[in-house]
Amino acid sequence: MKYMMFFLIFGLGFIFCQPVCAQYASQKEAAYLATVKAIADYKINDEETLRDVEKLRQDKRFNKRLQKMLDQLNNSKSKNGTNRRVYEILQRAGKELYDELS
Repeated sequence: MKYMMFFLIFGLGFIFCQPVCAQYASQKEAAYLATVKAIADYKINDEETLRDVEKLRQDKRFNKRLQKMLDQLNNSKSKNGTNRRVYEILQRAGKELYDELS
């Protein structure tokens, strides 16, 4: 009887853990993306790079090329190969930054 209760409790714990584990993984992915964005924003406003960033913002050729790159991405089509690879690159970068700074 003890063993049956143990397996019952263990089985229910395993069944209910899966959604929680998936939610935790999703939150970690979101944390990594947020880390990349926050650090990028912080470094863009660094006085050493701010001047160069302002020049790029005024550069029409760069902006046109950047817009062309962004047009290749689409948040609604996450299964797209390019979207998936870009997302994975951002995840890896975010994880490395998160691990480095925490």
